[in-house]
Formats: sequence, structure tokens, C-alpha cells
Amino acid sequence: MTQPTTLRLAADAAGAARAAEILRAGGLVAFPTETVYGLGADAANPRAVTGIYEAKGRPRFNPLIAHVASVEQARREGVFSRQAEQLAEAFWPGPLTLVLPLAATSSVCDLARAGLPSLGLRLPAQSFARDIIAAAGRPIAAPSANRSGHVSPANADHVLADLAGRIDAVVDDGACAVGVESTIVALLDETPRLLRPGGLAREKIEAILGVALAGAPSQQNRPMAPGLLASHYAPAAGVRLNAETLQPGEAGLDFGGRFSGPAPIFDLSPSGDLAEAAANLFSGLRTLDASGARRIAVAPIPGSGLGEAINDRLARAAAPRP
Repeated sequence: MTQPTTLRLAADAAGAARAAEILRAGGLVAFPTETVYGLGADAANPRAVTGIYEAKGRPRFNPLIAHVASVEQARREGVFSRQAEQLAEAFWPGPLTLVLPLAATSSVCDLARAGLPSLGLRLPAQSFARDIIAAAGRPIAAPSANRSGHVSPANADHVLADLAGRIDAVVDDGACAVGVESTIVALLDETPRLLRPGGLAREKIEAILGVALAGAPSQQNRPMAPGLLASHYAPAAGVRLNAETLQPGEAGLDFGGRFSGPAPIFDLSPSGDLAEAAANLFSGLRTLDASGARRIAVAPIPGSGLGEAINDRLARAAAPRP
């Protein structure tokens, strides 16, 4: 049986129109955002959303983020508190997802929300992503465009390595600028909570709110947001964290020029810049995984600023596999 062909669309007006046409028809389109490539489907269409779960092999208790083209569209989907308005004004468009109570006017289907009375909303900074969403005329559910649990995709080739023949199209607009997924903040009661560190540093959010972010609630039967499973973002090779030196058979995910030798080494940032390291993280993991090394040793990375998100992804990559 011939495998279906995944179209590779250009990031131009024709590509946006074709991507929107596929989405309106219930198809699956991977498209770039400033964080990583997302796998999009019509968030109001349960059959289309089912396609995301099937293509990714994703557990159906794991909710999806709904991407919107404007703040006005977001207000039709979620209930905005004063704190939500503050964060939207300060950081949207951008790498921030807000988990909010479901609005009575919301169109996002129950399956995309994993049955929760809340939903995650994001207004991406990547203008082409917003063009596609606006042309589709509806919220677009879009987790990272990779097989569930695998390393997230930072370019179109990464998407096709995981999903070629499983989705209708991918829009190629080169590498993503931020390189790690959005920060997720829950605003469901009086206590704002950081559910997932990401491309927007905790310190910037706390400065706007004037309060410290609480942590995620104790583990429940199902997560409140994506990216909260213990094992996630994982290469095929094992991962060893906070490595001072390389051991035989290891490849090195370096930071600041710590490692040397004949082993495969990918330095996330020779100068020790956390923004550069975040942008290179998933490409580095994929490159070293392709080297055939049995394990990837990761140099210590500071935990401040974007380092919190980088270390979160690495800890999940290193966690025991289910």
C-alpha cells in the first residue's frame, strides 16, 4: 500500500491559503511558530483533533493548546481575569500559554480539552502562524509536530522525520527562533501557577503580576496542560545530566565549551548564552541521537531565566521511559 504524501508548503500567501484550506477540511498541517513547529487541526472538530492524537500516538488524557490569531478571538474561548488581561497585554503575541476557565462561547471541542472545564490558549508571535489561523477562521489545536514523547521539532525536516505520510502538509519557514515550547501559566483561581517553564522566563511573568508563581498542583489522574508527563522530549539514546566529562560511548550536549575529545559534541552555546542554548536544544538532541551514541551526556546548565525551561526539558528527556 502506497504511503500518503505529506505536502511541503512554502511560507507565503499561497502556502497559508492552502494550509488553511486543509485545516478547514479537517486535515492536519504542521506549521512554524516562534517556539517549535506545531501540528495543527481545527480545534472545534473532534474528528480532526482525533487525527492529531493518532498521528502523534498521544494519550487522549493529555490536553492540547488552542492557538488563536488575536486577543479578541481568545476572549471568545476563555474567561479572562484581570491577571489574564495583564499577561496578555504584556506578552501576547509570544511564547506564553494561558490556562483559563472555559468561556460559554468557546468552540474548542471536549476532546481537545481532554474533558477539562478549562483550556490552554496561545497567540503566537510568528506572524505566518497567525496568518494561517486567521485564514482558517477558527482556533487551531497544535501540540508539537512530533511523535508523542520524542524530541520536539525545530524545523520542517524534524517534522517530516517523525510524521511524513501521517499528516497532510508541513509549512517550511526554516528554524524556530525560541526553540523551546511556550511557558504555561494557569489562572483558574486566585493563585497563578507555573505549569510548565518555557520560552518566557518566570521572572518576567512575576514582574507583571507582582506575585510569585506557585507550582503546579499535585499530580492528578490527568494533566492540566501539555508537557507535564514525567518522560517527554526523549531521544532514543539515554540521557545523563550535569556531566562534567564524557564517558566512553557517550556523545556530549555541551554548554560553554566544557567538553573536548573525539566523541560527537554539540555545544548549545559556546559563549554560555541561555537564549542561544534554548534555540539549539532540540536540534542538538536530534543531532547527537543520530550519531548512534548509546547515551548523551549533558553539561551543567544554569537554572535561571530560560535555563529553567532548558533544564525542565532535559530532566524529562532523562526520566525513566514508560
